[in-house]
Amino acid sequence: MLTRRFDEALVYASEAHREQRRKGTDIPYVSHLLGVASIAIENGADEDQAIAALLHDAVEDQGGAPRLADIEKRFGPRVAQMVDHCTDTDAQPKPPWRARKEAYLASLDRKPEASLAVGLADKTHNAGAIVADLHAHGEQVWGRFNGGKEGTLWYYRSLADIFAKKLPGISARRLERLVAEMEALA
Repeated sequence: MLTRRFDEALVYASEAHREQRRKGTDIPYVSHLLGVASIAIENGADEDQAIAALLHDAVEDQGGAPRLADIEKRFGPRVAQMVDHCTDTDAQPKPPWRARKEAYLASLDRKPEASLAVGLADKTHNAGAIVADLHAHGEQVWGRFNGGKEGTLWYYRSLADIFAKKLPGISARRLERLVAEMEALA
């Protein structure tokens, strides 16, 4: 069961991302955080993982290392570790896209299963949003992404392959199906 800690994390995430929108849309960013938490919970997440799912982008997008320290203080070291493991950089300005993504992919081999499960929920929600947007808007969707069409397809195929090996099962197969649909639509 989820407790008041989850409620507090939900408010914290909503406040941290209040002014942020999904890339290339007017959709409030909190919709992504709720979607990731929902997928994580449906995949069997414990409360710390559900909280990390809500907060997984807070360090990268909303405050860097000071934000991570605040998350650890408020929600504990396990949540902070999972959030840190979902962060591809807290540097500003961000390093080049391809180098960040290559480093993130390489790091997945060293991360614990609990963190990987949160990352899988994040990538599953992102892939689902890309597929939905491809159906609704077509090829113009690729212009939203720093990696463009080819880079985005490479990244999500790489993610699907790695998660299939690291977390085999129904959750990884869901990401695989979304990536296959993304590739078909491309």
